Amino acid sequence: MIEVIFVIVILGILAAIAIPKFAATRTDAQLAKGRSDVSTIRSAILTERQSRLVTGDHSWISELSDNATTLFKGKDDHILLMYGIKSGTTSGHWRTTDNGEPYVHYKFKIGATDCAFSYDSSDGSFTLDDDQDSICNNLVE
Repeated sequence: MIEVIFVIVILGILAAIAIPKFAATRTDAQLAKGRSDVSTIRSAILTERQSRLVTGDHSWISELSDNATTLFKGKDDHILLMYGIKSGTTSGHWRTTDNGEPYVHYKFKIGATDCAFSYDSSDGSFTLDDDQDSICNNLVE
């Protein structure tokens, strides 16, 4: 009987240590996904720009999405990401904050924190907006 109580106590201690570690691992995974997405989006913007330059068009793509459901797919025949990124409101997902066109403002959610990004079609920059939470800064470092 005493041995069973010791086993239960030891399992309780292990659970108290392991559960917070799993929560931190989930946040780290979402940060890694966000960083990867930001790099991919920026690379796709530059690739689209290079394609335009070859044809003699010196402009940047005007908007990154043509709808609020599948983000970063591009507009019309300008493909940014082959399949785009499905929009969502839960942690680890992107969403647009624009109700109409052009789609240039986006948020990536990490836990309860929304990290706001903006696309500027005059210079092709996809940047983290100012005054963001410190966790958001990890997405672009």
